[in-house]
Amino acid sequence: MSLFNPDLTKHPPRSPRVRLGGFVILPRMLDKGRALLAGKNGEYNYACPLDQQFLEFAGIDADALKAQLAAGKTDSEILDWVRANARHRRTPAEIEAWSAWQERRAPDNPKSRAFFNEVHEKIAPQRADIVTWFDLLDLDDYVSFGGRA
Repeated sequence: MSLFNPDLTKHPPRSPRVRLGGFVILPRMLDKGRALLAGKNGEYNYACPLDQQFLEFAGIDADALKAQLAAGKTDSEILDWVRANARHRRTPAEIEAWSAWQERRAPDNPKSRAFFNEVHEKIAPQRADIVTWFDLLDLDDYVSFGGRA
């Protein structure tokens, strides 16, 4: 998978656990944005609810970020842009705490729990170790591209 032209019809985006500048979610969002621009996003949605977690924390507009991707910026250039344009200036400690919390985040209301359980039941009901959103996304990516749960 090329980082500048990911084909998400053939490979999943990076795991939500992968960090850029300490931020989880961001590299995955960049993959989805680049794939969308190339018309190769498959089942993946840019600025989905998970991406919104990052966008809200940083105070970044999804369309403005997509424009930076369309300009062909690298991950490091995007990170520099995020740091310069974020409405919420976060310290490294705040970013680390937020990223750690995101890695542990599980469904927190009946609607999200029902959705989580539905996907979990569909792809790997025997897997008792799937408890966080990141666990579920990583497993869904793996299974969607031929892996066995």
